[in-house]
Amino acid sequence: QVQLIESGGGLAQAGGSLRLSCATSGLTLSAYTMGWFRQAPGKEREFVAAHSWSGAATNYGGSVQGRFTISRDSAKSTVYLQMNSLKPEDTAVYYCAASAWPSAQTERAAYLYWGQGTHVTVSS
Repeated sequence: QVQLIESGGGLAQAGGSLRLSCATSGLTLSAYTMGWFRQAPGKEREFVAAHSWSGAATNYGGSVQGRFTISRDSAKSTVYLQMNSLKPEDTAVYYCAASAWPSAQTERAAYLYWGQGTHVTVSS
């Protein structure tokens, strides 16, 4: 059974940082492209970042480019999202997801497995 469990969310001030973690089990992390998505209240779930299974490619949503960094530690079966220079508009529930596609996918439909999400609130 595949499980993705996010942690690290919470309250941060604008300009601050948070690091989200996604602990995986039931899958071989190095065989999956991993992604982060987010959903703000009343909005569609949107792509944040992706890290291809080979580690050769990453992809970022336009609103987080240059501020967020996705990485993985296959030995720990964990994926990370380092979030710097946070803005109030980054407030959302953040979801970790796994895709069997080899490239850094940006579409929700490409992802097979999803976590339950972790809340991030950024105050101004």
